[in-house]
Amino acid sequence: MPGRPVGQLHGQAPDARIRRPRMTPERERELLEAVLGVLRESGYEALSMDLVATRARCSKATLYRQWHSKAEMVVAAMIANRPVDPGAVDTGSLRGDLISLVEELSTTAEKDTALIAAIHHAALTDGDLAATLHASLADYELTHLSGLLDRAVARGELPGQPGAAEFLPQLLFGAVVIRPLIDGAFADSAYLARFVDLVVLPALRHS
Repeated sequence: MPGRPVGQLHGQAPDARIRRPRMTPERERELLEAVLGVLRESGYEALSMDLVATRARCSKATLYRQWHSKAEMVVAAMIANRPVDPGAVDTGSLRGDLISLVEELSTTAEKDTALIAAIHHAALTDGDLAATLHASLADYELTHLSGLLDRAVARGELPGQPGAAEFLPQLLFGAVVIRPLIDGAFADSAYLARFVDLVVLPALRHS
C-alpha cells in the first residue's frame, strides 16, 4: 500500500530513537514492505528478524541497525503503511478534515483488516509491542489531531481546545475498526459523514 517512509513523516519518525538514517529512503521502504508482507502472511507472533531478512534479502544486522527490536520494526512498518499523515490533512474546515481523515482510515482498515486485527490482538499480550505502539503511534496521532483542532480554533469553528479532544482518536479509529464487527459492514462515506456530523462534531463543539 502507498505510504511514506517513516523518516519522511513530518521530517522525522514519531520517535526519533526508532530510526537510524543509514540507508536510502527507497531501501528503507523496501525493508518495511518486507515486514508488512511477513506480517500479512504469518502474523506478529511468528514474525522474526530472520524471516524479514530473508524476504528483504538483507542481513539481520542491517535490520538491527535500523530498529532495536521486532516491535519497533513492526510499528515503523505500520506508520509507513498509513495512506495519509494526519498532520497533512487540511481541507479548510474542521468537518472536511475529519471526514477526509476517517475515509482514509476506513480505506486502510478495509484493505488490511487481518493485519490491523493481528496487531491489536498481539498488543494485548505483548507488553513491548503495546508500549511501542503507544509511544510511537498513538502519541503521534494525538499530537497531529491536536494540530487539526488548533486550526479549527484559529478559523473560529471552535471556541477553544475541546474537552472531548482526548477521546478523538478512540472515536475516529473505533468507528472504523469496530463497525465491521458489530454491523458486518465497513464504514462507507455516507456512514462516516453521519458519524462525523452526529457524534464527533457535537462532542467537540459542546465540551
